[in-house]
Amino acid sequence: MRWDSLFDDLEAQFSAERALKEESEITERSRVELAGIELGDRLRGAMGAEIKVVLHEGSIIRGELCHLGGEWLVLVEGARQWLVPHTSVLSYQGLGRLARKPPPRMRQPAGIASALRALSRDRAELVVHLSVRVGDGYRLQGVIDRVGRDHFDLAVVAHGELRRAGNVAAVMTIPFNSLAALSSTGSQDARRGSF
Repeated sequence: MRWDSLFDDLEAQFSAERALKEESEITERSRVELAGIELGDRLRGAMGAEIKVVLHEGSIIRGELCHLGGEWLVLVEGARQWLVPHTSVLSYQGLGRLARKPPPRMRQPAGIASALRALSRDRAELVVHLSVRVGDGYRLQGVIDRVGRDHFDLAVVAHGELRRAGNVAAVMTIPFNSLAALSSTGSQDARRGSF
């Protein structure tokens, strides 16, 4: 019968149109969902993963992403920990495709000032990497004395020296926007560190 093949052909055309329309809707929904994903969501999805971070001043840091604040992240690289402000990062590698929204009960994540205040309270010996685009960069070693709204004071001391008045070579005031990264000295166990 000719009618059977005619109706079969019509049904195949309708099925193909429906499949194409459904595929188009799925693709559009995926685009809309992807447009709502923020970098913080991608970073939360990469928690515990090894990532590579390239800083504006040219340094490259590789490590396990272990903490994430509103304006910073912490990477563990062997015995050293790195606190990196988001504004210092040129690119990330290794984030993968997983994205996680913050839990609904989560309050505003801690800013860079909060992280620096915690390091100041702990009297952690740090290496401060400043945003300089020449040579090998600019590094200071010391202990954070005070943290203001947009800056912090670093008591510069020799490696291994305690922060005592007689050991302080200088007190440097550092604006947050000139901070490329902070690192632990690498002499302590990274898992028990201050960050």
